[in-house]
Amino acid sequence: METKKIKKEKLSKMIVPAALSFAQLSVIWLMIIFILSIFEVIYNGIAHELPRNVASVLGWSFLNDLVFWFKGLIYFFLVYVVLHLISAKFARITYCVFIVFIAMVQLSLTSYFTTAMVPLGADLYSYSMADIKQTVGAAGGVNFFQIIGFIVVTGGTITALWMLPARLKINRFVVIALPVLSFILFVTDAQAMIHPGNFKSDYANNLVINKSDHFWSESYKHFFPSKDELDIYADSYINDYDNGATSKIAAFKYTDPTHYPFLHSDTSPDVLSPFIKGNSTPPNIVIVLVEGLGRAFTNEGAYLGNFTPFIDSLSGKSLYWKNFLSEGGRTFAVLPSVLGSLPFAKNGFLALGDNMPSHVSLLSLLKYNGYHTSFYYGGDAGFDNMSTFLNKNSIDELNDGKSFPAGYTKLPAPNGFSWGYNDKELFRHYLVTRDEKATAPQLSVVLTVSTHSPFAINEEDKYLARFEKRLTELGYDEAKKNECRNYKLQYASILYLDDALRGFFNAYSKRADYNNTIFLITGDHRMPEIPMSDKIDRYHVPLIIYSPMLKRTAQMSSVSTHFDISPSLMSYLQHNYKIKGPSLVSWMGQGLDTNRNFENIHNYPLLQTKTDMIDFIMGEYHLNGDNLFKLNAELGEDPIQDEGKASQLKNAFDQFKKKNEQIVTGNWIIPDSIHQHYNPVKH
Repeated sequence: METKKIKKEKLSKMIVPAALSFAQLSVIWLMIIFILSIFEVIYNGIAHELPRNVASVLGWSFLNDLVFWFKGLIYFFLVYVVLHLISAKFARITYCVFIVFIAMVQLSLTSYFTTAMVPLGADLYSYSMADIKQTVGAAGGVNFFQIIGFIVVTGGTITALWMLPARLKINRFVVIALPVLSFILFVTDAQAMIHPGNFKSDYANNLVINKSDHFWSESYKHFFPSKDELDIYADSYINDYDNGATSKIAAFKYTDPTHYPFLHSDTSPDVLSPFIKGNSTPPNIVIVLVEGLGRAFTNEGAYLGNFTPFIDSLSGKSLYWKNFLSEGGRTFAVLPSVLGSLPFAKNGFLALGDNMPSHVSLLSLLKYNGYHTSFYYGGDAGFDNMSTFLNKNSIDELNDGKSFPAGYTKLPAPNGFSWGYNDKELFRHYLVTRDEKATAPQLSVVLTVSTHSPFAINEEDKYLARFEKRLTELGYDEAKKNECRNYKLQYASILYLDDALRGFFNAYSKRADYNNTIFLITGDHRMPEIPMSDKIDRYHVPLIIYSPMLKRTAQMSSVSTHFDISPSLMSYLQHNYKIKGPSLVSWMGQGLDTNRNFENIHNYPLLQTKTDMIDFIMGEYHLNGDNLFKLNAELGEDPIQDEGKASQLKNAFDQFKKKNEQIVTGNWIIPDSIHQHYNPVKH
């Protein structure tokens, strides 16, 4: 008995110093985390603006920091004790190196958030190394001030870990309590019980998130998906996501859901003929996809102010949807959504690369009907596998940065990187290479790039001056002007794009084919680098359909999305020009809603990033994760508590995920017979 007692005392003498040393270093780590959170709020306040309720934001930030710190403490404690039994010095050095590393990661993630305005998660793993290099390079890489920040944080963290532990007196109760509380947090999943403050500003909601916690948690889910996540595809769910849960929502009748989960009869109504007259020959179609064009700063009623005077004037001569939504929060979703009305698969349809299942799109269907198809982009079309998608749809011409001849100007590249050619040059290249007297009708898709981070544009001084003039035109007082000046480069690039479109339409109006052309303009997503007001704001973009063939103009307050564009265009062309298409299609969209009053007759998922499919709209409701919002007539939203409605949306969302998973695991979108018939081989 005495021998056991001696052993216990010896073990206690070894563990207690280890636990004390661990507690001292851990408390210093927590202090560093708090300091980094204060820095994050101040840094974003300088780069953007301080949130209105800054004290509350800091309070919730500290709470999230505390949860992050506690979550892993039990694991680190056990490892530390084992290492301490081997060598006390080695244990301290190892833990200190780990803390320095975590601090560097936190600072990097803060820097990313300040630039992108969204926390970085597992979407990092969905990009190729080439895509990451291009994005980081075009964004300016690591600048001087960031390097200084890393040096200061590294030096400060090392100094604190070196000098403070010996001076930090910690009660033995606290030493014991830390790993115990961490263990309790782990076994009870107390984090799930903490509902963070739901601020009105999405910027504030994102600011309070501990960026390291978010990144590591999302990374873990990415590589080790839980059984619960996989169970959403179980067969126990009933009702379909488009089952007409509200009386106005039409349901698709799927023909073979076991093998082709999205295949259904083409029932898209022709809603455009009442507005667009028919000519003797099929019209040219030009689809302009504008990088970052959000409704927040576009057209009358934009809550950030109208910084697109030409687009606004064009909208008044057009069919204009003011409550329109993109299907993705990044550019990766725009081509499959607009041109193919295609499901997302796991990380966006483009991420499937060469494994994209057989499908048809507006490109392949119109090419089958004698159209000449082309794509124009000032950057590298290989980014996000765009060129793979286009070639699989037998594009006739793929014009990107590699195909521009000499004599064209690229966007500035202060750090040696550039997204490619500016929008004015992009439109000029289009006009030079498209034959206005061509006998075959044309379908052209133009994707702009000048309004992409880092917002380095040609003629910068001119458009910064134009920005200042616009602030005065909008009647802003000095306080409002200063608030907008935090994003002067973003707004200058928007004004630049607006001018580029003005020049494009002025030049096009002089072409022989102008009177037989239909133009569509929409954003690929809302620019995230200007803080967003709410969750739906990320997807809120305008849709403008303009043509000299218009019988009348109209402004629609009803909600539609990118999914609805191709079904409506095909229906119009089939009705007026005997364009042929398959009777069975896989369109996700049901067609554009032309109701002038506010309504949403659609049930659609939205993909925030390549790994964050957390948004679903049904009628006037929006589900974001576990949070339910109700949409208003201006497509703003307010959080509501309605368990019945939330369950209804979750059930419908789960049903979409179940169908979507079938695409991921190898099922088809359309039968090969349809694909081979309507997807002609590229010459």
